Amino acid sequence: MRRLSLLVILILVWFVGLLAFAGRIQTLTPAAEPPVSDAVAVLTGASTQRLKTGVALLENGKGRRLLVSGVNNEVTRDDLLEVTGAWKPIYQCCVDLGFEAADTKGNAQEIAAWAEKHGFHQIIVVTADYHMPRSMLELRGKMPGAKLIAYPIRTEALDATHWWRDQTQIRRMTLEYCKYLAVLVQESVAGLFRKAPAKTGTKAS
Repeated sequence: MRRLSLLVILILVWFVGLLAFAGRIQTLTPAAEPPVSDAVAVLTGASTQRLKTGVALLENGKGRRLLVSGVNNEVTRDDLLEVTGAWKPIYQCCVDLGFEAADTKGNAQEIAAWAEKHGFHQIIVVTADYHMPRSMLELRGKMPGAKLIAYPIRTEALDATHWWRDQTQIRRMTLEYCKYLAVLVQESVAGLFRKAPAKTGTKAS
């Protein structure tokens, strides 16, 4: 009976957390005007709006360079230039493409390496609204000293207010929430190890 009660409590906590997560997604957009930063990083996805937004931020002087992380290996620079409609001179000089990342963790590693290479410390992060919380967790884990500015893009296919009315949206929100929890636990544990003082040996008398 005690185990059953504990299971019910855990399910209730999980469900309340899911509702809070969905509510948080709803409040993320429209994004506030970001400050001028060192650079802009875009995490690719199904929508081209992320790419167009990242390029627009670069062209508006919000960063000195732009990284598009997680580009498909079959996509060329010319393909992305056409998709984004970027001004060619600034695209050629200041847009970097990352082809190594295959998931959000890979995005974080790719962006962290790029930022370290260029000496960037303040970065505007562009990705979908529902993807932003997990992305920021992953990035902070790889870039603990950097200042990361979230610039989420509203997902047209996701109604953050009435997502529970549609099976597809329920699956998307639930899956993202579970992934977020997994990264949250992982980063929390990793943070404890990072903060733990190193053990020093004692000399034998």
